Order: sequence, then structure tokens, then C-alpha cells
Amino acid sequence: MIAKVIVDIPSKSVDFTFDYIIPQRLQFMIAVGMRVIVPFGPRTVQGYVMQISEEPDSSIELSKLKEIKEIQDIKPELTTELIDLSAWFSKYFVTKRISILEIMLPSALKAKYTKVFTIQDTEQVPSHLLAKFDSQGQYAYKEAQKNNDLESLSQLLSIGVVAEQTILSQNTKKKKQRAVKVVPEVDHEAVLNDLASTKKLQKQHDLYAYLLEEQHHTVLLTELESMAFSKSSIDGLVNKGWIEKYDTVISRDPFEARVFEKEDNQQLTADQQQAYNSILETIKAEKQQTYLLHGVTGSGKTEIYLQTIEEVLNKGQQAMMLVPEIALTPQMVLRFKRRFGDDVAVLHSGLSKGERYDEWQKIRDGQASVSVGARSSVFAPFKNLGMIIIDEEHESSYKQEDYPRYHAKDIAEWRSQYHQCPLVLGSATPSLESYARAEKGVYQLLSLPNRVNNQALPEIDIVDMRKELSEGNRSMFSENLRSAIQQRLDNKEQIVLFLNRRGYASFMLCRDCGHVPQCPNCDISLTYHKSSDLLKCHYCGHQEQPTNQCPNCESEHIRQVGTGTQRVEELLQQVFSEAQIIRMDVDTTSRKGAHEKLLNDFGAGKGDILLGTQMIAKGLDFPNITLVGVLNADTMLNLPDFRSSERTYQLLTQVSGRAGRHEKEGQVIIQTYNPEHYAIKDVQANDFTAFYYKEMNYRKLGKYPPYFFLINFTIAHQNMKKVMEASKHIHQILLQHISDKAFVLGPSPAALSRINNEYRFQILVKYKNEPALHEALQYLDDYYHEQYIKDKLSLKIDINPQMMM
Repeated sequence: MIAKVIVDIPSKSVDFTFDYIIPQRLQFMIAVGMRVIVPFGPRTVQGYVMQISEEPDSSIELSKLKEIKEIQDIKPELTTELIDLSAWFSKYFVTKRISILEIMLPSALKAKYTKVFTIQDTEQVPSHLLAKFDSQGQYAYKEAQKNNDLESLSQLLSIGVVAEQTILSQNTKKKKQRAVKVVPEVDHEAVLNDLASTKKLQKQHDLYAYLLEEQHHTVLLTELESMAFSKSSIDGLVNKGWIEKYDTVISRDPFEARVFEKEDNQQLTADQQQAYNSILETIKAEKQQTYLLHGVTGSGKTEIYLQTIEEVLNKGQQAMMLVPEIALTPQMVLRFKRRFGDDVAVLHSGLSKGERYDEWQKIRDGQASVSVGARSSVFAPFKNLGMIIIDEEHESSYKQEDYPRYHAKDIAEWRSQYHQCPLVLGSATPSLESYARAEKGVYQLLSLPNRVNNQALPEIDIVDMRKELSEGNRSMFSENLRSAIQQRLDNKEQIVLFLNRRGYASFMLCRDCGHVPQCPNCDISLTYHKSSDLLKCHYCGHQEQPTNQCPNCESEHIRQVGTGTQRVEELLQQVFSEAQIIRMDVDTTSRKGAHEKLLNDFGAGKGDILLGTQMIAKGLDFPNITLVGVLNADTMLNLPDFRSSERTYQLLTQVSGRAGRHEKEGQVIIQTYNPEHYAIKDVQANDFTAFYYKEMNYRKLGKYPPYFFLINFTIAHQNMKKVMEASKHIHQILLQHISDKAFVLGPSPAALSRINNEYRFQILVKYKNEPALHEALQYLDDYYHEQYIKDKLSLKIDINPQMMM
């Protein structure tokens, strides 16, 4: 038997299947989708079985094939569906297939390669080196490098005394705990009688009786200790040979310490019922249909998700729920756990590697029928999907910007076609592309125009900060916002303040010569962080100490310009000294569990003001929030990106929706230097339709989505001349391979023209219908790997880009 295997080497030159002989001892265990260990040249690598056949390809001699060394799995990690998906993904997004297979699986399943020296002749290894080899005769290369032993080992390597080898191991070990069980061969009745005859052994009798009753279940040692069975009672029975301790693999449940009270379905409004009925009809018919669920903030979209998922589970099928990482709040998880209990698996970056693997394994093994997760959970290994939901479908974070690039919506559409099940896209502010498809009838539009409790949407006030400045107010807080905050504090109500900029100051400026400290690796100014007293680059990670003297003119007139969340927190403490302030940004939520703790504290009333970046714009539903303040609405509006107005409208609408969601009325105050801008005026009017048609006119004029599709090519290298030459050549190739109906713009320097010491040029292609386009992209990708990759020039092909910077 022959296995066709893709090897774990991220190189286009080997990104196809290789034939391996399946040895007799493995033939009854191996299956498509398993991970295997195979020889590849001089190395041993991990691979994935894509196909099994009786004979190799006719062009290959059987005698030249190598054997699979080991199987790494008891059951396949990749389903047949995911293998088929990887083939489509590779072609559509012009991506290496091995890279796709690896993002489909949790990182715990990725191979860990360790380079080691192994002893070939013990007698010739000097004693001081011999002591550094472990019991298996191995000395890790990194350890040897750290201990300055590489030169000595290289000499021994050259004469064959030691050899080099790469050891392949698992990335994460399974979690084990000590458990206790009765020894099966023992006469249980005799043991119980023996223990019952002595009064002092009553505890041992009770323990043995309990273990006998639970002999078909795993009983952990910690469980016995919590039941007041003493160590001496346990050890006494172990010493007599009647019970035994052993190691058992346990699941790492991130919610094991939590108790979730069961929550019943809520009564649906007429609008909710209509949307629910439409989706339910498709679930019962088991056919593919994409729905756009457009509902204002607080309109009860989540309740529709929960009740339709319940119908899917009643049919014996599974459901997948995607949520943006920043909206995957404890409140969202709580609602799903209360409704479906242990049937829910949660997949997001806040979990440890082991926890994420165990949650993923619950799905693979059929122990969970519902997944709630961020972008990569779209690859969850369900075998019988009955529905896929993408909440906040407009969010740009559903697009993976790093290689391999993909949009979760594209993957979800493919999977919903494969399973013939509905795909529900939900949002209060749908993307223009999705709403245009709904208008055309490609998607079915479902509308929720009102909040579920008939609570009015919050009143939105726009403050012109130009006027504030002309009246002498140079503060971050307009008089309107300042008095509104004080009023809420007096009423013991809570406030959310939004500023989409972390750090203390945007940049530092010399007031004499105008010098601004720049990142030495990127064409961007450094951001000042007061808590660490460092200037940081948010693109490459460079950081340095600020100076009190200008490095350009030696002036001491250095000023911090612009305002980040750290500085606003400081100003709030000065102005509202009695207020308890909770700050939420990347800096305060980087530790595991910090995000949940801060929100729990705010929900419990331990904070009066929640100050934060984008992560507070979604998923917050606290009854005591009555005021939302947007400190600077212009941050995103001025970005060089055709979606900047759309993103501004979406973000302001989402953050405004945090106010007045329950009995108390809400107010939103938006501070801006552009009060006339249509995006801001339409937020105030809560008029998505008006914004949609205005923005669509601009998109049509500019030949942008949804009227045209886009592909963005970014070419980067440390040598500016090489970038320019390669960009021109790629431009010529594109002109040769696509029709004159498409528009090829560039090459030109990217908005961020240098990142991490690499100069960046971009070419933008706008097109409507190019049947030969993917062949052209494949040709270009092949050409790049032949001509440019050896020079370390990078080419990024971004299909349907979300970020233009």
C-alpha cells in the first residue's frame, strides 16, 4: 500500500504529495488525515496523509520509495472535508498547501524539531563534553551553542565521533493527573468483609466501597482528597495491593472552576420570530442559503443565534459560531455555556496551547456540538454542520493579514456549500459588500430595526472640537462631555470612554527644530508609553529610552504630542479624582485572564469609568452604562484607506450601542474636528441606509468594492533599487496576463513605505470579471519563487484586501 504525503517543509518546490510505502505493521492503523513521520532526504519530518492507494504512480519505481517510519495519531486529525478545503484554499488564495494544513490544526499538533549531537564513539569524547550529553546520548545544538561547545563538537563531527540528528517531538504534552482504581483481580467481597471487621478501618472500607462503585469511571486522587479520604487511608489500601494509583490523561477545561446556571429561551419579538422562521426553514430543508441579519445594537441577534442553534442540535447536527477576537467577551461565552453547557467548545487566543488543543479535540471526538471562537475556529473539525454563524460580519479581523492570508467568510461560505447548511452573517453595521449582495438577492436580508425591550437608541450629540478650541478649551474633554461625566458619577451610573489609540502620547516633538523621534527600522514615529517610560514602534517592536534633549539640535524643549489611553487615564484621575477608572488596551490585557478580570470588575461596579480602545466597542452589555464618550472620532477617518469612512461609521455605531441597553436611558457624545462629515452625521441620525448610498457613490466613482474586486501586491526588500526593479517587472507580467478591462495601478510606495528595514512598493489591480486571473496569479507566484525568493525579496499577494497600508 502507498500513502501520498505532504511533508512539513514550507517550500513551494516540495509543496505536493510524495509517495511512501506503508509498512505491513502500519497498514491496519493508517488512515487519510493522519500525521506521520517520514524520511525526507537526510532529514526526518512530519507529514500529512492526503490519500492511500494500492499502487504508486506509474512513473515511480516501487524500489525507489521510502517507508513511513511511524504514525503519530490514533485517529485522523484532518477530516476529508478539510483536506478538500485545503486544495481549494491553495488554488484560490495562491498559498502553499502545507501552510494551510498547519493553520487548520491547533499549534499543539505542529511538529517540534530539535537539532542534537549524538555520540557515535563514547571512548573518544572528552570527559568534560561527555558529561553534557543526556542519558540518551544527546546534546541539544542550542545548549552547545550557549555553552560555547560548538567548535569542539564540530571537530568531533568531522572525524565521526559524534553525529548530527534532528529529533521530532510533539509541541505540547498531554495533561496527566494521578488517579486511583481497585485492582480487578482482587476478591472485592472478601476485602470489604475484611475491612468491615475492624472498626479502625471504617474509612478504608468506605473508600474501597466508593472505588468499587465508581470502577467504570475515572476517580482522581484530588477528588478523593476533597471528599475527606485521608492520604493514610489511600496509601493503606495501596500497600495491601487492593487499590492502585495510575496516571490518566485529563482534558484541560478552561471553564472547569465555573458553574453555569441553565438559561431558558427568551420570548422572541415579531421581527425576531420572522428572522428565526426564515433560518429554521433552511435548517429543516438542509440546503445552502446565506442570510444577512441586519439588526440595530441591542436588537437580539444573539438570541436568534441561540435558538436556531438549538434546532440544529435537535436534528443531531453541529453549529459553528464565529465572533471577532475583541468581541469574544466573557458575557458572550457565558450566554452559550448557560444555554448549551458542556456541549460548547471555546476556541480563542486567550487559551493556553494545551487548553485550545483539548477544546479542539472535544469537537473532533464529537464531545462538543457547538463551537464559539475567533477567526481560525472556522476550521473546527465538525463532520455534520447544520449552521454557520459569523457575528459582526463586517469586522476586518476576520481577514488574516499574515501568511497564509484568507478571509473567514470565504472559508465559511465554502463549508456551508459543502454541508448544504445556512450561513448567517450578523451585524448592526454590515459591510458594503454584504449589504450590496443582499440588495441583489445573492444573500437573503433579515432585518431587526428595533431593540428587543423597546428601549430607545441612545441620544447622540456631536461636539465640534474646533469650537471648543476657539473658546479656549484645550482639554481632551469638551465642556459637554465633562459635565455629562460628572452627572453620571453623581448618579452612580457608569461611563464608557473610547479612544482608538494606546500609549501615552502619539509622538514626541522638539519645539525648536521640529524633530520627531522615528523608528530606525520603519518610516513611522515612535509612540511614548509612560508606564514603561519607553518610546515604542507598534510595527516592528523597536523600543528606546526617551531623551530630555533633542538629538538633532540639542534643545531641551521636548513636548509630548497627541493623546493615548495612558495619558487620558492620567487626565481623568486629575479631573475626576473620586472616580474609579479601568483602562482596557493591549498593554493592560496582555496577561492571560486580564481581559475577563477587567470586564468582570467593571460589571461588578468596581469601576466608574471604562476607558479603552477598539476592544470595548463590542460585546459589552452592562445595565448601568448610561454614557458613552468618543474622545476623537477622527482617528480612523484620516487614514489613507478607501474604507476609512465605512470603518468610522461602523466603529462609532458599535461603541454608541453600549449605552442605554436596559431600563436606563443612554447618551452618546462624539467629539470631532469634522462634524460635517457624512459618516459622523449618519451615525448621529442612526441612518445606515443613507450612509450606504452615499458611500456606494464614492466607491463607484473610485472603482472600489463592491463594484470592483481588488488584489493588492506588496513587494518588499532591504534594497530600494531591487524593490523598484522587481515591482516594474511584476507590473509588466500583470499587464500581459489580464485583460484591458482591468485596472493596474502602480507600482508606487506603500502608505507605510518602510517596515522593519524593508522598503515596500504596492501594485493594485481592480477588476470585475477576469476568468484567467487565478492562472495569472499562479504564474506570477511561480515566477517569483524562481526569480526573486533567493534574493530574499518578498511578494505578498492579497486577494480582497482589508488593509491598504
